[in-house]
Amino acid sequence: MHRDELSRYLELLLEPSRFRDYCPNGLQVEGRAQVARIVTGVTACVALIDQAVATGADAILVHHGYFWRGEDARVVGARRARLSLLLEHDINLYAYHLPLDAHPELGNNAQLARRLGLRELGRAAEQEMLSWGEVGAETSAGEFSRHIESRLARAPLLIGEPARTIRRIAWCTGAAQGYFEQALALGVDAFLSGEISEQQVHAARESGVAFFAAGHHATERYGVQAVGERLALDLGLSHRYVDIPNPV
Repeated sequence: MHRDELSRYLELLLEPSRFRDYCPNGLQVEGRAQVARIVTGVTACVALIDQAVATGADAILVHHGYFWRGEDARVVGARRARLSLLLEHDINLYAYHLPLDAHPELGNNAQLARRLGLRELGRAAEQEMLSWGEVGAETSAGEFSRHIESRLARAPLLIGEPARTIRRIAWCTGAAQGYFEQALALGVDAFLSGEISEQQVHAARESGVAFFAAGHHATERYGVQAVGERLALDLGLSHRYVDIPNPV
């Protein structure tokens, strides 16, 4: 299919115009006109581009692309290396940030909930980026931490007492520790995100709410895979997800 057709499909699917974002969503780097093979990944790093080149991909779809607000706009260093690879091999780069977090079915929050067995009851915070609901059967923070590790293949950092009973939980993938206050207002027993900052550790301890920092990369691997699978199903594109290990 033509890259512009793919752009239109993704526009309808992810509705990026609904979001006030930190980067441009959609086609960020133009490559060849026809797209048959697509590689998905979390971040458009050199390692991911190399894998796309090796597999003969026509396009890459990621959650973390380029041209972030406030960063140096010059095409030097790492930015030059990444763009050079894409342009040399005529590969299209599509990137969707907040739209890929928030999609009610394919988004990172929804896909993480599905993977962990969370039951979403509602959404809150700016642009409805914070999901809240229940963990299922009442459990302890320690048991839920082990459940997260088994499902994400990464041990989360638990701030709080392992013996604390939890049932009501709020979550947002990636670097969403800033939503902790909004989560507290929902009356939750636990909060799950990818990262935790120094000051949030103290806030979590003092609140008594269990805070699970399960990894920025680890919590955001699933939305882009779901979108890639949808493209394969609906458009007949060949799709391959490539995971570039990241401990953060």
